[in-house]
Amino acid sequence: MIATGWKDYKILATADGEKLEMWKDVCLLRPDPQVIWKGNIDAKKAHARYIRNSSGGGEWKYFKRIPDEWTVEWKDLKFLIRPMGFKHVGLFPEQSVNWALMTDIIKKTPEQVNVLNLFAYTGGATVACAKAGAKVTHVDAAKGMVERAGQNATLSEIPKDRIRYIIDDCKKFVLREIKRGKKYNAVIMDPPSYGRGPGGELWKIEDSLYDLVELTTKVLENPVFYLINSYTTGLQPSVIENILRLNLKAFGGKFDSYEVCLPTEEGIVLPCGCSGLWQR
Repeated sequence: MIATGWKDYKILATADGEKLEMWKDVCLLRPDPQVIWKGNIDAKKAHARYIRNSSGGGEWKYFKRIPDEWTVEWKDLKFLIRPMGFKHVGLFPEQSVNWALMTDIIKKTPEQVNVLNLFAYTGGATVACAKAGAKVTHVDAAKGMVERAGQNATLSEIPKDRIRYIIDDCKKFVLREIKRGKKYNAVIMDPPSYGRGPGGELWKIEDSLYDLVELTTKVLENPVFYLINSYTTGLQPSVIENILRLNLKAFGGKFDSYEVCLPTEEGIVLPCGCSGLWQR
């Protein structure tokens, strides 16, 4: 699945563990672990470059003045961009593949769709689903990311009653929703490979993903879709699909899994993770 439809984003070149990208008028050079091939990147084009250090972190090095933050657009959605810690900029453009799929499902569903978005980050999927007419509960443990999601929703002119923002550990929140009898028609999950919740809760995707998916089935009612995305290197699309099949087979429907990619100006595609989708 190749992400298309971007006017404000493109990959100019990839080589030797890096990608050179245009984010509207700003050119950034960032590490990418999938780029194990050799080639030529004109680093002089970059306004800024993220350089890793020996301890596993890194920092941005600036060559030209850029705005503190700026916006990019995909169709009728708008998102804030700025260089952040650990090479991030606040958006994963390849996820437009999944935004398009979910938007289509929501628009074709006659009833109101209530979406639970876990590990929701800065709200790309939240904004896409809400713009399509769904009501979304946006859950992330990082306060700053949830605040950025609210800014993105405002930029995209989402009615305020369409999104509920929750700063919490995802598993603890789901457990409370089960006790409250809260139900959802769709779940989105974009978990990290490894992390900790606000109370020090340990998350390791290989050990925790199946159990969380199993848990979330208890908040499903008349479900219309369930989407899982992963950036964990080595986790194959079929693994995601298997987890969905084992937990959602009672609902019937259709299962699918796929690699998510971005096109490059070199005429190749850059793999950016994998997704699994169940839809009724």
